Amino acid sequence: MRTLKHLTRTRNLLIGGSFVAILTALAVGQAALDESVAAAAATGKQAPRFEVDPFWPKPLPNHWILGSTIGVWVDADDHIWVIHRSSATLANNEKPLETGQGECCAGAPPVLEFDQAGNLLRHWGGPGQGYEWPDSNHGIFIDHKGFVWIGGNGPGDSHILKFTKDGKFVMQVGKKNARRKAGAAAGEGEGAVNNYAGGSNDQVSFGRVAKIFVDAQANEAYVADGYLNKRVAVLDADTGKMKRHWGAYGNRPDDTPLPAYDPSAPPAQQFRNPVHCADMSVDRMIYVCDRVNDRLQVFTPEGKFIKEAFYEKNTKNAGSVWDVAFSRDPQQRYIFMADGVNEKVKIIDRATLEEITTFGDGGRQPGQFYGVHSIATDRAGNVYTTETYEGKRLQKFILRGNAPVTVMNQGAAVTWPQAK
Repeated sequence: MRTLKHLTRTRNLLIGGSFVAILTALAVGQAALDESVAAAAATGKQAPRFEVDPFWPKPLPNHWILGSTIGVWVDADDHIWVIHRSSATLANNEKPLETGQGECCAGAPPVLEFDQAGNLLRHWGGPGQGYEWPDSNHGIFIDHKGFVWIGGNGPGDSHILKFTKDGKFVMQVGKKNARRKAGAAAGEGEGAVNNYAGGSNDQVSFGRVAKIFVDAQANEAYVADGYLNKRVAVLDADTGKMKRHWGAYGNRPDDTPLPAYDPSAPPAQQFRNPVHCADMSVDRMIYVCDRVNDRLQVFTPEGKFIKEAFYEKNTKNAGSVWDVAFSRDPQQRYIFMADGVNEKVKIIDRATLEEITTFGDGGRQPGQFYGVHSIATDRAGNVYTTETYEGKRLQKFILRGNAPVTVMNQGAAVTWPQAK
């Protein structure tokens, strides 16, 4: 039989051993933490840190739901504007309210405006008198005068539209179906549609516009044109008159189909379809998303090529450079880039175009993405993303300051709300 003295000695040995094990584990954990902090300190790199808001925006009224969500912008009032494809991209079992076969749900109107709290303020859009609504709306921008600009990437969408914030029609630039050409062979990539041909030097109409950006200083609209054409086009924002246009490297655009993207081949001298964004920074540089070429090209407002950078260069499919937004510090130190194939947001040093880190991953939970498509920032530096395909979602990521960079791909967990 064990004595009390023997049991006491055994207990003390167990407690002592456990304490040593805990101290060892803490030492190992602290060493790993010190190592990661030291690595960050050695590089001197910091990047914005974001926290997803899983309750933003608030539920829509009337049993409305989003379809493929294809554009986002933040206006001067810090209101968040979204455009989506509504019922055209909803399965029948997502919209029985529209067919009288159930109580839920129905596609929301294409254009939605939210406040910072996630309340729906305005909603409108769709066919109307005096204009041709796109077959597949794409991209939204609110300019310095309060006008709303919309593009489209359906086969016949060779025009752009301008409205007031209340949805009153102002102007259509270009004619629908201007690119229709009977017998035309399908082009390349996402421009591959029979009986439509690119017209990247057309002075009147477009070729499936992805996005529009309006420069307040010069009152000019930069058009990422687009899914069929291969150019940036610049218009007078009041009249819609074409002023200039250019292709990759500032070359004259050429609609000749390119061979399939090969990451080991020399860089293509023309954009591929789609030219997905053309946004201006505070120092008046134009950043162009050449999506399938996995590259971002930078130009002067006149179309002079400055530099380029490649991201996830081995990405094929729909490419890695989908959309960009700038941080809201005075210098716009960072670029936030949506990458809809690799399902992440890249954080890029704008001066060097170096990728610093990323957040997000594939999935359907808050902070994850499925087809992350468009991106925008508000005055507080918060980031908003939309998701196309079956993602059908709008997310808000709250800026929580800068943090040392310890890993390139942070994943989605880093954006989850932290315990207070």
